[in-house]
Amino acid sequence: MKKIFNFAAQNGMTSLDFQNKVIMNLEKLVAVAGISGVFRLVANRNNGLIIEDLDTGKRSFASSRKHQFTPLETIGIFIDNGETEELKVIFQKIKDTKADNPPCESDASAETVRSYFGTLLPNYDKDKVLIGDMKKVIKWFNFLETRGFLDATEPVVEAEIVE
Repeated sequence: MKKIFNFAAQNGMTSLDFQNKVIMNLEKLVAVAGISGVFRLVANRNNGLIIEDLDTGKRSFASSRKHQFTPLETIGIFIDNGETEELKVIFQKIKDTKADNPPCESDASAETVRSYFGTLLPNYDKDKVLIGDMKKVIKWFNFLETRGFLDATEPVVEAEIVE
């Protein structure tokens, strides 16, 4: 038995094409402290991770002794009631409001970034969420969207084919 992705087949994608596009699924994407950008997690080793550059596809080893790893799916922004808003939800809000309220540049002034983030997520915790965190969210959104990783939001359904 082979498993295929229904979504990929329905949209004329090969399984390799599908693997290269994470459908608003941040599960395999990681931020690595000390290395700018977002990377795909390829393999986990006991002393670090093998990561893949999203632009070049080049794989490299990042040691856990030297770097800290943060999966994007675990990142959230604090809101006033003590809860967190998932990064995936924030990315979706940016996408939904992009036509009316385009994201500011990640190197914009602190006041510009704060006002944009306030319109995007009005109840964010102004004491806990730093300006650098806001800029990073905007930078990651622009990075992932220009590469087509945030295009579709349909759920992926697995199906089995019997040979």
